Amino acid sequence: MTAFSLEPAQLAWCAELRTLAAERLRPLADKGEPGHVNRALVAELGRLGLLGRLFTSGALDLCLMRESLAYACTEAETALALQGLGAHPVHAHGTREQRARWLPRVADGTAIAAFALSEPGAGSDAAALELRAEREAATREDRASAAAAPTAGTAFAPDPEAAPGLALSADSAPALGTAPAADPAPTADPAPATNSAPTALTAPTAATAPTAATAPTAEPGRTADPALTAAPDGPARWRLTGEKCWISNAPEADFYTVFARTAPGAGARGITAFLVPADRPGLTGRGLDMLSPHPIGALDFDAVPVTADDVLGEADRGFRVAMGTLNLFRPSVGAFAVGMAQAALDAALAHTAGRDAFGGKLRDLQAVSHQVAEMALRTEAARLMVHAAASAYDADSPDVPRRSAMAKLLATETAQYVVDAAVQLHGARALQRGHLLEHLYREVRAPRIYEGASEVQRSIIAKELYARQEAR
Repeated sequence: MTAFSLEPAQLAWCAELRTLAAERLRPLADKGEPGHVNRALVAELGRLGLLGRLFTSGALDLCLMRESLAYACTEAETALALQGLGAHPVHAHGTREQRARWLPRVADGTAIAAFALSEPGAGSDAAALELRAEREAATREDRASAAAAPTAGTAFAPDPEAAPGLALSADSAPALGTAPAADPAPTADPAPATNSAPTALTAPTAATAPTAATAPTAEPGRTADPALTAAPDGPARWRLTGEKCWISNAPEADFYTVFARTAPGAGARGITAFLVPADRPGLTGRGLDMLSPHPIGALDFDAVPVTADDVLGEADRGFRVAMGTLNLFRPSVGAFAVGMAQAALDAALAHTAGRDAFGGKLRDLQAVSHQVAEMALRTEAARLMVHAAASAYDADSPDVPRRSAMAKLLATETAQYVVDAAVQLHGARALQRGHLLEHLYREVRAPRIYEGASEVQRSIIAKELYARQEAR
């Protein structure tokens, strides 16, 4: 199960991905607008066949893609990862109609996906989210008198329009470097939202607007701001009211996987996942200005209508959808971190081998060479743990949660160490705007927080260890 080395074909594929990232994706990333979705970059990922592989490849292939892209273009890596994070619940739990409408467009890069889990008061403690959706029908009089529920709006019917094509299957992945089938013609893209004023969301379809790459969903819970709630609006209808925060690709995504509470007081057992298109009435958003500029924002729900046709999986079982998605993507967050660590390590090797200092090269100083050796040691150890966790997922191993947590924890903490050490070895030049290490120094911090902070990963590991001990 555990992969201690890759096959020659896998190594060649990784090398090809690094070349594609440097030659075809990096120039598009450089043209993007910081803080906005780079639709041209996403469309190119679709043309290369990489987005389609999100739905047909295993966890190990996902890790190889993310590490290879991150090495040469972190923006391309993150854009790919966010398409997978936002669309995986649709792929794994969506209805035939949901899959047919959205997955072909995600795969060809004409639809942008987003994963909307975090709230102002529910970050790392995801089960504490307060966006509620009650499945039971209620009369208009009940809704009008309920203190916690908004009054019902007009009747709502989901948009029947569906994109052409079928849901992707394991034998339909486009080959690397080729275009997926049925590439829809692009249409005009609305102007991107600003990073301050809330704007009404629409469902853009163009794949050409040159905006910046993306950042994973951050989850640092803070204060208990007004939570997203869902009031009943007839049988199997709800109205979502409240806020989601630190949502990557918001407010410019075409659809959101939204997690809302359907059973108050039930904890993780009372959450339902909904597929919410961006053009639903009452849905607005605003961008957030982050340390490393990414398209990430907050979403405001003002009686946004959803129905049973929008449910992903089963009602009250949405937490399983969220955790299943994170178990798949956590090892690949580690792969993203390993790609950045390797890029920083290679930069440090080149610099210390060529830099004249103290009558020789920097590498001749034992303190420097030992530092580089430690960086290489930790990077390789993190890579092996990522591969082990991904292989465990592909083998349907029962210890996936523990392995995934270990991989994300070790790899993200390692990348932080390696990038920081590389900056130290370069000196002040590494802190100049535009330097590779200046970029990586800002990029490397967020993965220790999103998709489960390092402290959460330690809690998961300990919980799994004690559960195994008690089961003996």
